[in-house]
Amino acid sequence: MTIDTPVTTPRNAGTTGSISLVGIGPGHTDHMTTRARAAIAEADVVVGYVTYIKLVADLLDGKEVVRKGMTEELDRAVHALEAARAGKKVALISSGDAGVYGMAGPTYEVLFQAGWTPEDDVMVEIVPGASAINACAALVGAPLTHDFCSVSLSDLLTPWPVIARRLDAAAAADFVVALYNPKSGRRTQQIVQAQALFLRHRRPDTPVAIVKSAYRRRQQIVHTTLDQMAEQEIGMLSTVLIGNSSTFLRAGLMVTPRGYANKYDVDQGFETREGEKAGRSLSSGLLGWIEGVRAEHASGLGLTELARRHRLPADYIEQVLATPDEHEPTEAGAEETEA
Repeated sequence: MTIDTPVTTPRNAGTTGSISLVGIGPGHTDHMTTRARAAIAEADVVVGYVTYIKLVADLLDGKEVVRKGMTEELDRAVHALEAARAGKKVALISSGDAGVYGMAGPTYEVLFQAGWTPEDDVMVEIVPGASAINACAALVGAPLTHDFCSVSLSDLLTPWPVIARRLDAAAAADFVVALYNPKSGRRTQQIVQAQALFLRHRRPDTPVAIVKSAYRRRQQIVHTTLDQMAEQEIGMLSTVLIGNSSTFLRAGLMVTPRGYANKYDVDQGFETREGEKAGRSLSSGLLGWIEGVRAEHASGLGLTELARRHRLPADYIEQVLATPDEHEPTEAGAEETEA
């Protein structure tokens, strides 16, 4: 890969600098990790997007501060590397987690373009932080208790067909989905297109939470539904959480069940349902499902009908039918203990 931004990073003999890619969390210092605060305290230079710099302003006394604009990610990384080559300790900050739509990726691209390796004099550390998806989920309830994914609607660097395919696949697979970068002053139709794709697979009344500026001064939370989602106030400081087919809203809280009702009768003191065993795979888990598919196939159902019935590719069904018999692990060998 070629980085268009020039990388001029001469080594200074006898100097050893460092770059800490610091995730500062959602925006309030109460939600920063101890290591994140320490990395900023240790730094000679702090580099970041102007808004993120403001969020940690009380930690920056006596430091060289480099403020960059929203689209200057590569410039931030280049400046950090040049300062580190000069022997300085640099904190390159990202909101949330530096590795989730943050500065970790662009920085490694610049580093590798400049010939850096992990054995280099410049030490690089990633300091993890709570991502927007974690912060927003904590504010609205427990929407991420089951499988989830995130998709950025920004098409500044990613072609829209790629984004649309990911949205459609996530919607069809019944993931809870977090939409990052959902809308801006120029990008107003991406959220509308995302809504249309999700409505192909989800009920119109699917719960949706829109969180703006989580844990920041202008925090705002809106609960709505999928069919009303695009009509709400949404911007670049918003994260949109779309529930799955089981997600519900109750008492102002968005909750996605973990699935205990599949195994336990919640109305009868959480007694194990007939045919199920505590701590073991569901009767409709992998091995039970394979047994059922084999029985259906033996009864005369072909691959096409089995694929349609289970909404899975026919070649996968064929592979499953050819899988050798297996058995659940013995209790002594079982590793799962959650349910």
